[in-house]
Amino acid sequence: MRGSASSLTTPPPTAPPSGPVPRHIAIIMDGNGRWARGKGLERLNGHERGAEAVRDCVKGCRELGVEYLTLYAFSTENWKRPRAEVAGLMKLLERFLAKEVPELNTQGVRLEAIGRVEELPESTRKALDRAKAATAANDKLTLVLALSYSSRVEIVEAVQALAREVQAGKLDPAAIDAESVSRHLYTRAYPDPDLLIRTSGEMRLSNFLLWQLSYTEFYITQTLWPDFRKDDLFEAVRAYGQRNRRFGAL
Repeated sequence: MRGSASSLTTPPPTAPPSGPVPRHIAIIMDGNGRWARGKGLERLNGHERGAEAVRDCVKGCRELGVEYLTLYAFSTENWKRPRAEVAGLMKLLERFLAKEVPELNTQGVRLEAIGRVEELPESTRKALDRAKAATAANDKLTLVLALSYSSRVEIVEAVQALAREVQAGKLDPAAIDAESVSRHLYTRAYPDPDLLIRTSGEMRLSNFLLWQLSYTEFYITQTLWPDFRKDDLFEAVRAYGQRNRRFGAL
């Protein structure tokens, strides 16, 4: 009887949603610090637990057939955090990249990155380059890490690139449109996200993919990122499947 009672207290795994699946999911992974503080732990412990959530969501996306998963891993504003925390985050990223490559290859996941990655420490850049090279042939899911990323910087750099083309006589200013701007963004090789998930209940974009999220469906959950798991991902995708995406039409 004790075994039966125990099994009743463990919720069954959520079945994968049967409706439409986003081609591209973007996630603002928020709440690592609050999760750690609530348990009397250091902030870095929250980031370490958050790496487990990344692993679980990658598996969930593969199971669903999602083609692109973009994770807001480190913003340009995050450089303002205490030096020890930033250094710990960079080392955690290096360990994550080295440890996860075999599993990424097993899952058929290609790793890529967007942002001003040249600002990362040299050892972190090298770890990222090794992981990207090791997974470059995979084609089941593209995992994009936004690192030292700022959407405003991205847009400014796109405008500057367009201005240089105009100055060089290669582009008529009248020909500049939304598509030409998109071609100069970090994300030019990817479709815009269909679904944005933000954990921890915050209701802001935090300078993430401001251009690309114009017609994206939002899903906000109170769950802190370290506690976010595949079942939570499935619930977000299930909610997405119930939306009527009109893109401005009736």
